[in-house]
Amino acid sequence: MSIKSTILGFPRMGSDRQLKKLVEGFWSGKVTEQELAEGSKQLRADHWALQTSYGLTEVPVGDFSYYDHVLDAAFAAGIIPERYQQVDNAGTQAYFAMGRGLQNKSIGIDVPSLEMKKWFDTNYHYMVPEVADNQAFSLHSTKVVDEFKEAKALGYAARPVVLGPVSLLALSKTAKGSSTKPLDHLASLLPVYVELFGQLAAAGAEWVQVDEPVLSLDLDAAVYQPAFAQAYAEFAQVSGLKYLLTSYFGRLGDNLSWAATLPVHGIHLDLVRGAADLDSALEVIPADKVISAGLINGRNIWKANLDKQLATLAKITSARQSAAPVWVSSSCSLLHSPHSLKPEAGHLDEETLGWLSFAEEKVEEITILAAAIADRDSVAEQLQRNAANVLSRQQSERITRPAVQQRLAALDESSYTRQAAFNVRQAVQRDTLKLPLFPTTTIGSFPQTAEVRKARAQFRRGALSQEEYLQFLDVETRKCIEWQDEAGLDVLVHGEFERTDMVEFFGEHLEGFVFTKRGWVQSYGSRCVKPPVIFGDVSRPHAMTVDVAKFAQSCSPNKPVKGMLTGPVTILQWSFVRDDQPRSQTAGQIALAIRDEVVDLEAAGIRVIQVDEPAIREGLPLRKADYEAYLKWSVDVFRLATTGVRNETQIHTHFCYSDFNEIFTAIKSLDADVITIENSKSDLKLLGALEVHGYAAEIGPGLYDIHSPRVPSVEEMAARFAALQKYIPAENLWANPDCGLKTRGWPEVKESLTNLVAVAVAARQAHAA
Repeated sequence: MSIKSTILGFPRMGSDRQLKKLVEGFWSGKVTEQELAEGSKQLRADHWALQTSYGLTEVPVGDFSYYDHVLDAAFAAGIIPERYQQVDNAGTQAYFAMGRGLQNKSIGIDVPSLEMKKWFDTNYHYMVPEVADNQAFSLHSTKVVDEFKEAKALGYAARPVVLGPVSLLALSKTAKGSSTKPLDHLASLLPVYVELFGQLAAAGAEWVQVDEPVLSLDLDAAVYQPAFAQAYAEFAQVSGLKYLLTSYFGRLGDNLSWAATLPVHGIHLDLVRGAADLDSALEVIPADKVISAGLINGRNIWKANLDKQLATLAKITSARQSAAPVWVSSSCSLLHSPHSLKPEAGHLDEETLGWLSFAEEKVEEITILAAAIADRDSVAEQLQRNAANVLSRQQSERITRPAVQQRLAALDESSYTRQAAFNVRQAVQRDTLKLPLFPTTTIGSFPQTAEVRKARAQFRRGALSQEEYLQFLDVETRKCIEWQDEAGLDVLVHGEFERTDMVEFFGEHLEGFVFTKRGWVQSYGSRCVKPPVIFGDVSRPHAMTVDVAKFAQSCSPNKPVKGMLTGPVTILQWSFVRDDQPRSQTAGQIALAIRDEVVDLEAAGIRVIQVDEPAIREGLPLRKADYEAYLKWSVDVFRLATTGVRNETQIHTHFCYSDFNEIFTAIKSLDADVITIENSKSDLKLLGALEVHGYAAEIGPGLYDIHSPRVPSVEEMAARFAALQKYIPAENLWANPDCGLKTRGWPEVKESLTNLVAVAVAARQAHAA
């Protein structure tokens, strides 16, 4: 049997983050729009050439994006809110304004970005489209058609990738002032898709990959089954085009039976995270439909066990011998994997290199599976090498540390509980810290300037000695603290100038981690992160932040400086995690390491300690049946990390860019003294959660969005703060930004924080009156 080999998508940034440099150059005016387009075109051509060099039968097109694929889909369908239509005649500048906001006072433009959310349970962020009651749809962009024509002209067999209409609307939100649900507009949106698909057919496309990832969620069949039926019945009218219905990140579950009946020509199965679907899928997917088997994990970096996956593929092909062809593919887009292992040669040891597989290597794994099912002998050497690498990892003595496992197993209930209830702690902390009403703070990081990055690079290549580098960091830290003090902030931070990333920094100081040289993945827009790799049991060989925290506090004799740590769930979620033991066990090991650091910070005189958990919602399983188990262990590991301190020590945590309603009960169970939480970019939806669930501890909902370069006015933040005071007692309310300030510039940071302090001061005066 001949097997088509393909992938659902490829990383966009390039082997050396070329797209990041192009896009940021365009934003700064150093790259023209034409240069951006030409550079991006070359990058796409390079990616297609790379994929086909391994023998991939068909390449995806349309998976490339300047900023975000959901934003692309909304922009293409004309879902452009009125506030952006004044920008650049709704052209490229408007597109970027939707992604990151735009403030240009000289021409009178000041628009915030769209809301940003996590893409299902990944660390990728998408922009949330806004659908108004009077929404008009039109084919505003033919990007996917143009890119298909590019690939075709270069001689590649290509398959356009389009975010499906049901998922697009399901992931959208109702525009402010409107009342209709986005899905109510499906019938009006479908003609745009039909027009787009007609253009693709006319351009010579045979297949279109229609991504409908909401099929991996719990769906109300009474709503979604007719919506899907309506959409795909209309698509079936486009002559000469075949549709691959694609979902990923989990099992289709009870959605599978009716999805299999839709008038499409193939169905993709995520057989990594949704392997439980396979037997049912072989029964219910009609013989005339292609099965696309997602056998190579698009979300982790471990080499696949090709013998195991080959057995699964053989099971599918055996059951489908007289049916439509079978494809072998990635489980999801490779967007979530680093580009290539090649730059890691000489950086990582040979044993570790043998365990890993990035996007380029995953393409090769897919082609090996496709070749092996036809003629195993043709790839016998590759299969033998893979088996040896898999066995090496299983047997390595580097993986297990008995002392770590024994310590975790020996814990009792007292390890998860503070000395006293919150109301007792709050009284003690008020007496100790003596903070004003509506205390002001920031989330942690301050701008990582060119000078900071230059000094770090010089230190790493030996141009600066360790002593010189530490002196530089001390100077930057002192300047940062002095400015915060002068600006009137009440609880200060040291700025985190020594940290490249809030997870990577801690991983560098913990056992059980390794770090790549260029293992970048896209987080949002042009922002890339380099996740550490957790390969074995985790422990803390020495203190990680105590010296820096002590120095920072010495720079501020009259105000507390927060000790800044990343929480165990976030370290887990934002790393590539070992898959040979439960994630909860790895999180517990990380929690013990953070607990030791918290205790040492307190012993060093640090009175306020923040343990960030921005990823706790991100880790929530896609299916509600799996919520309880996850929330139990995620709350437990946070408490394990933070409950070893006295009542006087104030524990903060931070959350961002999530739907908090689903986890608000769990947030309360964390038993933190203060939470700072994203709020400004989600239209104050947090207030709804507060109204439903209540919250007795102290809380700082963000007053402005730090992912946008615009500076919020005093009036804008004051309006948000006034709304919050209706739901939160004054004695429990803090004033702070949404998130850390690492990616911003000092001028906008200073102006924004000065305005924020002014809001808090005015609120104190009003409250006193």
